[in-house]
Amino acid sequence: MKAWGTVVVTLTMLIIATVDAKIYERCDLAMKLEKAGLNGFQGYSIGDWVCLAHYVSGFDTSVVDHNLDGSNQYGIFQLNSAWWCDNGVTPTKNLCHIECQDLLNRHILDDIMCAKKVVSSRGGMNAWDSWTKYCHGHDLSEWLKGCDMHAKPNTKRKTS
Repeated sequence: MKAWGTVVVTLTMLIIATVDAKIYERCDLAMKLEKAGLNGFQGYSIGDWVCLAHYVSGFDTSVVDHNLDGSNQYGIFQLNSAWWCDNGVTPTKNLCHIECQDLLNRHILDDIMCAKKVVSSRGGMNAWDSWTKYCHGHDLSEWLKGCDMHAKPNTKRKTS
């Protein structure tokens, strides 16, 4: 019975989220992230953030991924329900004090604020395996190519 409850809650959240979801264009997302103050935040560039969003969600705010431990990952940055948001189903620390469904719409300022908390915690962007595998140590200038921005692709990172 508990499993059916989880399915119903998840499906309801997906239906609600897809109504107001958005798949960002690369440069639109880069400019939005720059405007939100992410360029240079904790030593990471806009290129880091755009690369991360590409590999975890394909720039799609409505993505929900299910993990083997029963937790889920939500939104454009795939924030985990065990740590960062409350999905109403699985146990959570809810360190961002947000409902997971709020991470599934086109309004990504709350996603950005939560992602800043993740990056400010120990390990920085290493919290995302996809960033470590596909973005860390790579030339990130391609992510900003053709975008009308002030951001520089490579910023010196803060050491942990």
